[in-house]
Amino acid sequence: MGKSQESFNKKEKEKKKQQKLQEKQEKKAERQANSSKGKGLEDMMAYIDENGNITNTPPDPSKRKEISLEDVQISVSRQQETDDVPVIRTGIVTHFNMGKGYGFIRDLQTQESIFVHINDVVGRIQEGSKVNFETTMGHKGPQAIQVKLAV
Repeated sequence: MGKSQESFNKKEKEKKKQQKLQEKQEKKAERQANSSKGKGLEDMMAYIDENGNITNTPPDPSKRKEISLEDVQISVSRQQETDDVPVIRTGIVTHFNMGKGYGFIRDLQTQESIFVHINDVVGRIQEGSKVNFETTMGHKGPQAIQVKLAV
């Protein structure tokens, strides 16, 4: 009589294979049971309450506020300039680089640092000079124009 063709090692491998297959099928069944597909429309609906929070209960119609169309503003009208006369300010040049052509002026009234370009300077200025200037809004903030040495 011959020896059996199935050894102990082959039997163990077959058992492990069957066990993995069984676990895989159990996981698949669990995923299908917990699946969110096929829920009704009411289960998927979300509402926003009067405070702006997301909730799953519909809003109370008694708390509804009516807004008239006249109260809604889509855009803001332009504000009128109060004075067409430019205000001349006084400041001290804190930094000025002649090679690069720009610097900064410290406004004596507001202590704000204002950018100045060499094209906006009338005459010659240097660091520490007391100057008079007007301001305008540049690309990155306030910019000094018509910069002159203070008398």
